[in-house]
Amino acid sequence: MEKDLKELYHIKRSAGFRSDFESFRSLLSYQARLEMLDKTGALSPSPSLVNLRTRAKADAHRRHSFPDHVDPDFLQRAIRKAQEALKGPKPPKPFVPSLEQLRLAQRARDEEIEERLRPKRKPLPTSLPPEDEAEVDAFFRKRGVVSKIAREQVSHEDISRLRPCQWLNDEIINFYGQLILTRAEESKENPPVNGSRKPLNAHYFSTFFWSKLKGQGYQKARLSKWTKKIDIFSKDVILIPVNHNNAHWTAAAINFRKKRIESYDSMGMERGQVFKLLRQYLDEEHRDKKKKPFDFTGWQDYILPDTPQQENGYDCGVFTCQFLEALSRGEEDFAFTQDNMPYLRRKMVWEIGHAKLRDDP
Repeated sequence: MEKDLKELYHIKRSAGFRSDFESFRSLLSYQARLEMLDKTGALSPSPSLVNLRTRAKADAHRRHSFPDHVDPDFLQRAIRKAQEALKGPKPPKPFVPSLEQLRLAQRARDEEIEERLRPKRKPLPTSLPPEDEAEVDAFFRKRGVVSKIAREQVSHEDISRLRPCQWLNDEIINFYGQLILTRAEESKENPPVNGSRKPLNAHYFSTFFWSKLKGQGYQKARLSKWTKKIDIFSKDVILIPVNHNNAHWTAAAINFRKKRIESYDSMGMERGQVFKLLRQYLDEEHRDKKKKPFDFTGWQDYILPDTPQQENGYDCGVFTCQFLEALSRGEEDFAFTQDNMPYLRRKMVWEIGHAKLRDDP
């Protein structure tokens, strides 16, 4: 089996996979587990997950660890699939017209103009400034409550989840969501600094919103009370972290500006129920607050074709937080990849420790 695993790893490397063998092993184990859960229907959160915080403390190992073995049948299927992909027909060479050089020169000029009008984003750094790196290390050494904001707080046990190879928990994700929400509320009165783009008028629902919606439904979960003081229909975007059966984090958004229900998954799995349940929520919330059905004319279910993908079995929570943060600024795509995860984990520690989001990348 180890021989087969290494064979598949080398095939994937030749197709562009960049991470090391141990990361690949964790990714494959993760894919096998998600496939098993998907086949059994277990990826749908159950009513027993109403209180994820209590469940996580009682059964913490399930939320943060996975089996390190892969079913031989799954591995053989993966090898065959990878081999077939490599043997597939190569795309035909493009037709080269006689005036190709002129066309390329024109394209170069167009790209230069485009770059001046809409400069490409600079690549993310690999580390924080030295003084900030030292503060991150200090936050990791701190004991007890590390930081508070509004009703959210994180302890040293929670912050340790941002060390390498760790799953994020509800406390980290909800604290980060509160940072996003606080920035959005403050930006209504304060102009952006350092030439940064003004955040959208965003609202964040905690990780418990999805479990209640999926497990109990709008009426039984009394979700109408979540918005007694908030008109979600006046917002630009509603941001929602989604936990799938304590096995995977994804991000969802109700984008009122674009008329879209959006789902962002760093594993690229099918998430039809996300669209279905959020459409139901929108309609029931509109009937409750506006006393009439929601008008879905022009609305679409949206998945970004080039959503960044993880290459291991533990970074989905970091991807989810970064999806939500970028969406809160109105970004249409994402500047980060798997390569940026070590930097982003430490950046998140700094932000949580200081209870504010950084304005720099």
